[in-house]
Amino acid sequence: MARRQDGAPGKDARHAAILQALNTDPTVRISALAARFGVSGETVRRDVEELSAKGAVRRTYGGASVTHAGIQPDLLAREAMAGPERARIGAAAAALVEPGAVVMVDAGSTTSRFARALAGRGAAATIITNSLPVVSAAGEAPGLRVLVAPGEFYAAERALYGAETDAFLRRFSADIALIGASGLLPEGPTDAESRAAWVKRAMLDRAPRRVLLLDSGKFGRGYLEHVADLSALTDLVTDAPPPPPLAAALVRAGVVVHVAKDV
Repeated sequence: MARRQDGAPGKDARHAAILQALNTDPTVRISALAARFGVSGETVRRDVEELSAKGAVRRTYGGASVTHAGIQPDLLAREAMAGPERARIGAAAAALVEPGAVVMVDAGSTTSRFARALAGRGAAATIITNSLPVVSAAGEAPGLRVLVAPGEFYAAERALYGAETDAFLRRFSADIALIGASGLLPEGPTDAESRAAWVKRAMLDRAPRRVLLLDSGKFGRGYLEHVADLSALTDLVTDAPPPPPLAAALVRAGVVVHVAKDV
């Protein structure tokens, strides 16, 4: 069995590198990854098995591939991925919220980080959401009023969806809407869940400032449903500059890109 080389990346770094590699190539080989990381093939095989168990990749013979367009890891699995990056995005997004604002927030691992950051700022605001983790985070802050959308509970996302959710959201006007997405293409954000896409559209329709929170690992990823055109957004908050084709599309659409700094 090959020994791990001095300076070889740890498990978290390897997992991040595997996901990043799949952004540019739909399949990766275990042998190539082992050589790149300076670890044994068995180590990379275990990495792939762990990522597959979370729904982040599909295990293939001798390697890994991207997941199907209609599948993404559940919320708890996504919470374990890109944690520092999403924390920075959440903090940067919270800084965009003005005191007293009405804020719509959809369900997702990055939007829940936003809610925690906003609660930590001690600002006054009204939160309208379909996400139970957002409710839990925002509900602890004395300055935040929280309105919870009704609907059918979907355990994988710990959120509420359906016709009642949509009708409730459309009763309100907000100053700012913050949504997440499964991926982002030059055509616009995409999502693996149709029910989530409907909620995102409703929120985007109700606010003049419309912000997408998205870690850079999702750049270039197309999932089942097109949520909206890029022009439906006013801002993107992310952890790294978008690649040139996506960056050019964002400029054409007039979307302001905020790259979150270390917190």
